[in-house]
Amino acid sequence: MAIAKAERLMNLALCLLGTRRPLSKRELRGSIEAYLEAGSDDSFNRMFERDKDDLRELGLVIETVESLDGDIGYLARRDSNRLPPITLDAEEAAALGLAAKVWQQARLAGAASGALQKLRAAGMPETEDAYEDRHSALEPRIPVHEAAFEPLMLACRDRRPVLFHYRKANSARPEQRHVEPWTLECWRGHWYLAGFDRGRGAERVFRLSRITGKVRSSRSGTFTVPVPDVVTVRETVESWAGETATRSALIRLRAGCGYPLRSRATAVRELGDGWDELEIPYGHGLDAWLVEFGPDVVVLEPADLRADVVDRLRAVAKG
Repeated sequence: MAIAKAERLMNLALCLLGTRRPLSKRELRGSIEAYLEAGSDDSFNRMFERDKDDLRELGLVIETVESLDGDIGYLARRDSNRLPPITLDAEEAAALGLAAKVWQQARLAGAASGALQKLRAAGMPETEDAYEDRHSALEPRIPVHEAAFEPLMLACRDRRPVLFHYRKANSARPEQRHVEPWTLECWRGHWYLAGFDRGRGAERVFRLSRITGKVRSSRSGTFTVPVPDVVTVRETVESWAGETATRSALIRLRAGCGYPLRSRATAVRELGDGWDELEIPYGHGLDAWLVEFGPDVVVLEPADLRADVVDRLRAVAKG
């Protein structure tokens, strides 16, 4: 249905842009196959009015012209719908080039490189690649390995509710979630989805690597709550991971394991026998994060954090 509508809108836009005189509804209906298939005049009129409004919302300037005989015609003049020239300085062009490189290993790599080629063809200045000689050492990337990324990205764009199975850190089995997706964000190498969880009746953040199976579109295809102007995915994840914590936790970590924990440690001490002692920030949700490291982590202090981690591990063991 979405593809059929997009094709119909494209055909209508081409007709209105390609004509030198206003076209009546009758002429437009005879030129577009989807309108010919409309069952009645009323059905066609409703479809045409919706399509015309959609094109105007997308930015197409459509003029309504009344002839001397009182007939109404429509056209979209090219000079009214022509974009202004693209002017970029060297720094802006370099920023766009760097942004395209970030997506080279993601599903948007084709779109990013295609957009860059079009901008260069339109006169965007060529710039020296400051990263060209450093590819073997350091290069910006946004990895996208999760199969859920593309369907969720499209669902966020189209404002379409989705269904998927999600496995929490303290659960061995995934649960179905019915979510109105708002936005996706990459943080510390992981992708997160923020949205309204209908089952919980509240905002939730989901880590894409914990989504199992396929992401399916919901039959109820409209959002039930408004999308916030600002969705604080990163702030929410940071609070869960203890980034905004004011307390500290003391843990034992197996040598050579848990690099993310080591990168956040405020102090590290070798204990010998293949173990290290780390002091890390402690905030809400740290217990769920520590559980992911399994037997490589032992919580020493505080006691309430140790108890929370033990409870989560027991829940996983029970299945």
